Amino acid sequence: MLLLDVMSSPSPQLLVAAAQQNLGLGKRRSPPQAICLHLAGEVLAVARGLKPAVLYDCNCAGASELQSYLEELQGLGFLTSGLHILEIGENSLIVSPEHVCQHLEQVLLGTIAFVDVSGCQPHPCVCSLDQLQDLKALVAEIITHLQGPQRDLSLAVSHSRLHSSDWNLCTVFGILLGYPVPYTFHPNQGDDNCLALTPLRVFTARISWLLGQPPILLYSFSVPESLFPGLRDIINTWEKDLRTRFRTQNDFADLSISSEIVTLPAVAL
Repeated sequence: MLLLDVMSSPSPQLLVAAAQQNLGLGKRRSPPQAICLHLAGEVLAVARGLKPAVLYDCNCAGASELQSYLEELQGLGFLTSGLHILEIGENSLIVSPEHVCQHLEQVLLGTIAFVDVSGCQPHPCVCSLDQLQDLKALVAEIITHLQGPQRDLSLAVSHSRLHSSDWNLCTVFGILLGYPVPYTFHPNQGDDNCLALTPLRVFTARISWLLGQPPILLYSFSVPESLFPGLRDIINTWEKDLRTRFRTQNDFADLSISSEIVTLPAVAL
């Protein structure tokens, strides 16, 4: 295992304090230390282009609190400018507009596949973006929306909101988080899906960061095992691209990508 030189970075205690002071809603509701450090690692991974976005779900802190948190990380010298907080519905994502737009442009070129898990189907099935024209238009809309923050480098941390009343947020978030095979389903089917008792191959990608701390969980996604042979090339391309991007940075070490097969009585998306 590589020994990471963290002398040029803020101490873990400062990173924890930045999160707890800006994201906490009273002493008892502040994120625990381990979550604070994991969040800082994820944010750094976004800034370094290792993932397009982080979906903030540690507590109910909103965009203004996240903005203060990121600005404090910049003040500590932990981050450079250019990160953006994107609100979609009641959710906040931390993105690098440059990197996420590059990712979405590749999505429009057909580099990822989708798995339709609509509850009205007996089994999941693969579909392409060309079969999901509304989603294709939505991806183009998000690119246009984020090109403004990408050009405006005067703001330390920018912020915007997208209205999403009729969006399939499960699929949108899967795309924005960089999954090579997001799930999708017919919006009029509700949240029901056909993944119950279906063997799933779960992929995880982890990276080492601070000495003495657990690895950062960079990605976690699944595909139905029955569909994996047909999706193998797309996932291999995703892995190759991730390893290439990993080699361009020196903040993290020991990229580990693994998979296991699980079967669950119910799957919530």
